[in-house]
Amino acid sequence: MSVEFATCTYQYRRGPVVLDRLSFAFPAGRTVLLGPNGAGKTTLLALAASALKPRSGTVTFAGLDPAVRSQLRGYRRQVGWMPQQITPVPGMTCQEQVAYAGWLKGMSRRDAWDGALEALERVGLAQKAGQQTASLSGGQLHRVGVAQTLVHSSRLVLMDEPTAGLDPAQRGTFRKVVEQLSESADVVVSTHQTEDLSEVYDHVVVLSDGMIRFSGTVKEFYAQAPNDTAAGRIADGAYAAVLGGGEAW
Repeated sequence: MSVEFATCTYQYRRGPVVLDRLSFAFPAGRTVLLGPNGAGKTTLLALAASALKPRSGTVTFAGLDPAVRSQLRGYRRQVGWMPQQITPVPGMTCQEQVAYAGWLKGMSRRDAWDGALEALERVGLAQKAGQQTASLSGGQLHRVGVAQTLVHSSRLVLMDEPTAGLDPAQRGTFRKVVEQLSESADVVVSTHQTEDLSEVYDHVVVLSDGMIRFSGTVKEFYAQAPNDTAAGRIADGAYAAVLGGGEAW
């Protein structure tokens, strides 16, 4: 099962067209979404999360179309989304902010409260549960954002640049979270980091200029690298080759 885009077009007001009649389905499992700044990655994930609506075309998941009013709530309960910018809610503690995210998804107050502490434990922030989110560092706030996607049982989890601001140890914790999530949900992560792809993800999707330039397994992605690419630079070589490769897949 996957989120599917059918001839989707999106254009910000008075801006250029970001996505133009895009038809694509993310593969099941753990997928990394790569692409340069301005490629349309954030827009694509926001459409998948139903935070944005396409100007034309459809986005569906599990047979649900968020453009249909009666299906929107059910769609959002199936999909967890961590946007690029996590905003602390004034006066709320970490546990309260994560629990609030669960409540917005339809959880009971008790289940959301208990689930919030469990989610914070999974991202290594249980000791900060009673601390106000406004006092957290940028990296800690990102981990709160990850916890907000974990608090309810999503079947699809979307994360936009979730490792930005995390140190190597925190990125290791994030990798473990992705592995755990993939046992019960499909995961799509947008990032600029190409290292350790094979240790975290099953599939690679490259988006550039609003078009899918590559979609395949990590092994197939590595195979795009030129033969003379230095060891340890295979991912970077493959990425550069795909972006310079002309026509979209």
